[in-house]
Amino acid sequence: MESSEPTRVLVVAHKTAATQPLRDAVRERALRGPCKFTLLVPNPAHGLHKVVDAADQGVDEAQQTLDDALPELTEAAGTPVQGIVGDPDPSAAIQDAINLRGFDEIIISTLSPRVSRWLKLDLPSKVSGMGLPVTTVTPSDDA
Repeated sequence: MESSEPTRVLVVAHKTAATQPLRDAVRERALRGPCKFTLLVPNPAHGLHKVVDAADQGVDEAQQTLDDALPELTEAAGTPVQGIVGDPDPSAAIQDAINLRGFDEIIISTLSPRVSRWLKLDLPSKVSGMGLPVTTVTPSDDA
């Protein structure tokens, strides 16, 4: 039994947006049924920008991440993947995306547990608390 609407999957990534583990996860999810993928890249705030005004930070880095990752994720998904730049706080960025666009599930791609700020912030379980299924993808340390 298939629903007529594809599953809306929010993919959240920054430094790992163009990595093989994420492409594999997107491909594997696409094979389970029709999906519409959206890649959300939280806009990173650096140095003084964190103190001054993170919103004042240019979106160049996040946009570059989207430009690099979207063709690869589109190929893995087999359908066009949309891209959006979000709030510097990944939790707030995900909440905004869910509120504005509505999603059915989330894939979070982050660095290895050794170095991931998102895992230190316990982002996957915070996002699970938003009521959607969450898959966490991390590359191995040797990647």
